[in-house]
Amino acid sequence: MTSRSSSGAPQRAPTTQRIDIARQLLLTPFGLDESHLARALADIRAHQVDDADLYFQYTRSEGWSLEEGIVKTGSFSIDQGVGVRAVSGEKTAFAYSDDISEASLLDAARTVRSISATAQKGRVRVAGKKVAPSRSLYPGVDPISTLDSTAKVALLGRVEQLARAKDPRVAQVMAGLASEYDVVLVARADGTLAADVRPLVRLSVTVIAEQGGRREVGSAGGGGRFGLAYFDDAQIAQYVDEAVNAALVNLESRPAPAGEMTVVLGPGWPGVLLHEAVGHGLEGDFNRKGSSAFSGRIGQRVAAKGVTVLDDGTIADRRGSLNVDDEGHASQRNVLIEDGILKGYIQDSMNARLMGVAPTGNGRRESYAHIPMPRMTNTYMLGGDKDPQEIIASIKKGLYATNFGGGQVDITSGKFVFSASEAYWVENGKILYPVKGATIVGSGPESLKKISMIGNDMRLDSGVGTCGKEGQSVPVGVGQPTLRIDALTVGGTA
Repeated sequence: MTSRSSSGAPQRAPTTQRIDIARQLLLTPFGLDESHLARALADIRAHQVDDADLYFQYTRSEGWSLEEGIVKTGSFSIDQGVGVRAVSGEKTAFAYSDDISEASLLDAARTVRSISATAQKGRVRVAGKKVAPSRSLYPGVDPISTLDSTAKVALLGRVEQLARAKDPRVAQVMAGLASEYDVVLVARADGTLAADVRPLVRLSVTVIAEQGGRREVGSAGGGGRFGLAYFDDAQIAQYVDEAVNAALVNLESRPAPAGEMTVVLGPGWPGVLLHEAVGHGLEGDFNRKGSSAFSGRIGQRVAAKGVTVLDDGTIADRRGSLNVDDEGHASQRNVLIEDGILKGYIQDSMNARLMGVAPTGNGRRESYAHIPMPRMTNTYMLGGDKDPQEIIASIKKGLYATNFGGGQVDITSGKFVFSASEAYWVENGKILYPVKGATIVGSGPESLKKISMIGNDMRLDSGVGTCGKEGQSVPVGVGQPTLRIDALTVGGTA
């Protein structure tokens, strides 16, 4: 498939370009071509299976870290390999190797096909070769090469200088710069061939401020799927301002009160609470097994009116976005909850097949050494019609939380626990003082019903999210507007 540029010269479609890059990195150097992939998949289909795929991956990553005014560590790594999977019913057989060769590929294929003891023609319908749809959500650049080593060290040095110049109470500055170039190639038993070239960068800033023997921490940062030029002077200054301000605010914090109260969540990163408390409960595997608090509730009201939650892997340049997922399906904009009504779950291939629905482009895996499962991409709540100041002014007595640290959720009950890293005590609509040690406890499904005001300031996070599930980590995005939630439990320090 080709298109033409404004000059009339033919241009290859983005998908074709990515397949060529993946072929050059993952097949040609090892004496492989698509005929070898077809043979491996045919070997698997010789036994009765429902699905099968090959997942090749090449990853180059680099990291730099600054502490005590000097760049103390620098790391560089290259990893490559192939994962081979066969699926029969609910059973998955999986083998992987960091040796990319015809022998190891066929050996893995013979290993996984044993998932079915019945040697007969497989149930996978094989069509002609199908190439994944063309799209280009982010540039196919190697971000590591977009800035030389001297410039990377100088960038971290600027972070240190700016932070210390902001306030004399800044006692320590730590910064990290990470870059990754990830190329994947997926060949499926149904004839689908897909590839993706995924850049990923992140700059992290942590500041420790000290006053009167008290030390407090503030953090900021961001990134996405692009080159390191994104971190220009203005962007670096913004991260430094946010980290320093957070540390200084925490120096003035008082013990957080405890009890049931109104909680207002700020926009952007506080959407991580939505991700944990609601998003995981909408993943297909938990709902197929009936272990989620949202199981069997499609079409029912699960949230207050006005609450619309999406998982969208198609937002340009975002950390959680994908041209194709790790099973070769195009990512999608999936509406999960619309105006409070549950509309659907996010799905990988296996759980979609077993639930009788279509995959949603959410089959994700940490690497070639892991099996795919339904995972979030960029999960967020749409904005409403309230001015954020109006929402804060509506609080008689309660908590205004603008940043979160860690948290966890129980999928079956939907109960969550989250710690606020920056929060304020509000009385009669006025922000009185910052508080420390606030822990928010609640139930995801119940919290959705208690949302009483939705701000018009929906914002995505700055590009720092990483999601863990069953031992696998993948990059994600979160977001939300300012939200008022009535009657949440706050575990404080007072």
